[in-house]
Amino acid sequence: MNVSDTHFSLFGLPEHFEVDEDALNAAYRTVQSQAHPDRYAHAGDAERRVAMQWATRANEAYQTLRDPLKRATYLLHLKGIDVQAENNTAMPPAFLMQQMEWRESLGDAKAERDVDALDALLGMLRKEKRARYAALAGLLNGDGGDGNSAAAADAVRQLMFIEKIERDTAEAIDRLDD
Repeated sequence: MNVSDTHFSLFGLPEHFEVDEDALNAAYRTVQSQAHPDRYAHAGDAERRVAMQWATRANEAYQTLRDPLKRATYLLHLKGIDVQAENNTAMPPAFLMQQMEWRESLGDAKAERDVDALDALLGMLRKEKRARYAALAGLLNGDGGDGNSAAAADAVRQLMFIEKIERDTAEAIDRLDD
């Protein structure tokens, strides 16, 4: 293990958007077993501290790589691209209109306590998310240079909005089911 390792190299994985989850899980378990603080219980303070740092780093890397949105953001970071999720909320007008329609559908279904409408909205959001992740994979894995990176950053920001609406819809369904 090397401090300068990327999350991907830490687990011996290629730097691609698509990740073999089984390989990721197996590599994580291997790294965790090597760096687990319990293995260093009888070691000196410095060794225990280093083991704790490696275990923490492995956990952070694993959490990043197993979440598609975090993984995409990390891949862009490796290319020197900041997604700017906090301060860049500019979206294409068509996406803004779609987002407003989803929010309106969510609000109406919640007000009417219509679980079927919420389920339909959730299904639509999940379908949209899958399609956008497929497109994002092409942008991140392609050799289109900065144009692809900028488009990928835009796609990540849009997916953040979609995932937020998806979570809100799922929570509304859970509240109505209780």
